[in-house]
Amino acid sequence: MPMSSEPAPPPLRRTGTGLSDLGRKRQTNEDAFYLDDMLGLYVVADGMGGHAAGEVASQEAVETVFGMVKRGITSLHELEDPVQEDDVRNACRLMESAVQAATYMVFSMAEMDRGKSGMGTTISAMLVLGEYAITAQVGDSRVYRIRGAEVEQLTEDHTLIAWQLKQGLITPQEAKKSPHRNVITRAVGNRDYVQVDTGLVQLFSGDRFLLCSDGLHGYLRELDICPIVRLGGELAVKRFIELANERGGKDNITAILVEID
Repeated sequence: MPMSSEPAPPPLRRTGTGLSDLGRKRQTNEDAFYLDDMLGLYVVADGMGGHAAGEVASQEAVETVFGMVKRGITSLHELEDPVQEDDVRNACRLMESAVQAATYMVFSMAEMDRGKSGMGTTISAMLVLGEYAITAQVGDSRVYRIRGAEVEQLTEDHTLIAWQLKQGLITPQEAKKSPHRNVITRAVGNRDYVQVDTGLVQLFSGDRFLLCSDGLHGYLRELDICPIVRLGGELAVKRFIELANERGGKDNITAILVEID
């Protein structure tokens, strides 16, 4: 009598919750975010440029990334073990192309309107495809993975400070006091092309991902993250916003929590 095969595990479900806040010092909110559980896309953008230009840059970038991913995702395969190199390459290419399209769009808008000259935005994005996710990164917003009690920053900050630390030119203590802390070395839109970092992340049930602007992570200590994430969903993102405001709230604050179950 043939042995019955083991039932396949249920597919991973992703649930995203997002919130953005003006903070305590700014007059306008130049952050933007997008989340779509059906599509599996999560994006945080932190605009810059003044005179509402940063607000335009971040919103335009988020909308462009969404549009490109929605059009291109039908040609991708879900990423399941064993992952195929071509499938990973195609997924990374889609995310990179989406961010490049946002870069060109924001740059073109600034070229047409002198009042928005030099505007730009960061982008931290994640696209869930089956048992894996693809990250895309430009600037100094961040994606963290929380797995059990471990917190890992999955993205690299594109800042002068991060580069100096990586090269061993300054110490972490010097970095905290540096006048160059806010100097970004890569942004979406201040030129018509930008180098995009992409990454592949395997997903497990119970994984949590925090996407946030520097208005949050600038105040975060690693030991803060797990207890807040355990609150789950709306309670967690509200608490992240509260914490940043309690510690100064000098910038706009945006957080997306993605829960994998």
